[in-house]
Amino acid sequence: MALTKTQKEKIIEDLKEKIEKQKITIFVNFTGLKVTDLFELRKKLKLANCQLKVAKKTLLNLVLKDYNAALFREVAKLKGQMAVIFGFKETISPAKITYQFSLENPNLKILGGYFEERFRESGEIITLAQLPTRDELLARLVRDVSALISNFVNILEGNLKGLIFILSAIKK
Repeated sequence: MALTKTQKEKIIEDLKEKIEKQKITIFVNFTGLKVTDLFELRKKLKLANCQLKVAKKTLLNLVLKDYNAALFREVAKLKGQMAVIFGFKETISPAKITYQFSLENPNLKILGGYFEERFRESGEIITLAQLPTRDELLARLVRDVSALISNFVNILEGNLKGLIFILSAIKK
């Protein structure tokens, strides 16, 4: 069913608003993906304060042409049924969720993304998705610092034990 002009204008305004607020935008091809799988992806993204939006390429191109001409040219080259994933708080979690979902569902293909004012190829988005999250990095930092402190304490204990052993040997 064809969209009316007011419906199209509403979609364009919604896309403009989301593009202005985004920290990362990921473009995916969902050709052959079941509707239930698409809803599952939407749920996972919503938990991470992200949103998946399916829009016609012509409407998306109208919004992108006004937003960023270079991005418009890159997105115009992309093929297939396109959906856009917007990340509003983080750059890594939307990429991670999308990448993990694409591993489980081969019909979802990452086409590229836009963050830090540049269009990124799918390989860069996948690399970004494989990076550890901020929480994982903080956990590693805490683990490493506590290991250093623990090792330092063990070294100091070893010196004291050695001193006690020598003094007890002298005493005998």
